[in-house]
Amino acid sequence: MTVIPLTRCQFVIPFAEIHSEIGGPTAALLAKFRLPASLEEKADHYVPLLPAVRFATAAQEKQGLSEIAFRAAQRLSFDHLSDAMRIRIRHSPTLLVALQQMCRWAPVEDTNLRLWLERCDGNVKICSRLLGTEGIPHLEMSQWLQNIFVMHIVRQFAGANWTPRVIAFEASYAPSIEVQSRWPSTRFMSGQKASWIEVPIQFLSYPNRADIARSNLPATERPPFGGDVVSILKLTLPAYLDEGGPALAQVAEMVGLSIRSLQRKLSLAGLTYSSLLEQVRFNNATRLLRETENKIIDVAFSSGYADPAHFSRAFRRIAGITPREFRERSSGAQVGIDSSSLPA
Repeated sequence: MTVIPLTRCQFVIPFAEIHSEIGGPTAALLAKFRLPASLEEKADHYVPLLPAVRFATAAQEKQGLSEIAFRAAQRLSFDHLSDAMRIRIRHSPTLLVALQQMCRWAPVEDTNLRLWLERCDGNVKICSRLLGTEGIPHLEMSQWLQNIFVMHIVRQFAGANWTPRVIAFEASYAPSIEVQSRWPSTRFMSGQKASWIEVPIQFLSYPNRADIARSNLPATERPPFGGDVVSILKLTLPAYLDEGGPALAQVAEMVGLSIRSLQRKLSLAGLTYSSLLEQVRFNNATRLLRETENKIIDVAFSSGYADPAHFSRAFRRIAGITPREFRERSSGAQVGIDSSSLPA
């Protein structure tokens, strides 16, 4: 199975903001690493993780910055986590239940992210690791964010000013004096088997500070992510649709395959690249029509269609109704159309 870690655009945004604020050519640098522009509008879309790490590293080195990952992490809060994660944390009665939900739903933030708990004396280590990234340099760029978002979850129960006694990194990374002065009572460790923060075991019984009624979320529900190339591309391509969608050669480069190998994997799934891209465009359009009040012309451009007329023809061919009729029907009742039935 091809391992292609993806991350939400939300976690690239603070790096891009820092680079822009000091006058760096952010758009050009994003393009160099095959990352989409207009990240703010695509916070919940996914991009390949390793180009994102290389973008952050290049931004730091080219602009003479220090500790860009630490600075980026400081800009993130609990509200920057995905809706799926925040809902489950806010409806967890105790920190232990919240951490169990966090471990289950971690792939919603980074598709190859795995989190688990380890007991150590009177403490619990909340560990994280990105599968398929062993030996990749500068992964502290991602590991800072991994530890920070775990910290924000703990703070929902322990209070906004809580800081961990230990912050550990899988990467060989030594924080600067500036970072250590930010948390003078925290011990930093590097070169660990995983990244982790430490909390006292008694914290696990802390009740949720949020005064929100519990929901009936299914306990066995799992994030609907697969590791095959088709699933990976269905997650990745929406971030690039408003730029026309990447060419086949660019997509092959993004997923680390030759063009021939990518075409072969798509063929085994009964698809061509053009048919897969059409599925992704249609799915994106139906989501926007259902969930937003965007004008039809804006939905068309955001979904990668050349013009509204082309969009309307393509949509009607697939759905049997126009985009406007789809929106009108879905406003009163859910309209289900399976785009997987599109011809290959």
